[in-house]
Amino acid sequence: MAFAGKWLTETQEGYDEFCKLVGIPDDIIETGRGYKIITEVTQDGNDFSWTQVYPTNARVTNKFTIGKESDMETIGGKKFKATVSLDGGKLSVTFPNYHHTCEIVGGKLIETSKAGSVTLIRTSNKV
Repeated sequence: MAFAGKWLTETQEGYDEFCKLVGIPDDIIETGRGYKIITEVTQDGNDFSWTQVYPTNARVTNKFTIGKESDMETIGGKKFKATVSLDGGKLSVTFPNYHHTCEIVGGKLIETSKAGSVTLIRTSNKV
């Protein structure tokens, strides 16, 4: 249950390069650069609800069960099917354009998104 709770973005490394690579328009990249995203996670055993709330009040919620294919959605509204795995305390899932992992390190939520050789690392504190 380490992921459960409310998290607030502290830092983002590789933001611009990652966003450009996955096709986000420059004006959206500029607007979102300083966003402090709130991530709300509930966990009941292997069942998760993972919501990201943006300062614009845009909200994306993905509900999934570890090891089972689930319906997912990107912030851009693209719907896809994916299976989230949990290995060594790290959640892992492949989105349409990148691979995403989440783990708790030193009491912080570390989200890593990789597309080719480009990596975005978002660190959040529990609030």
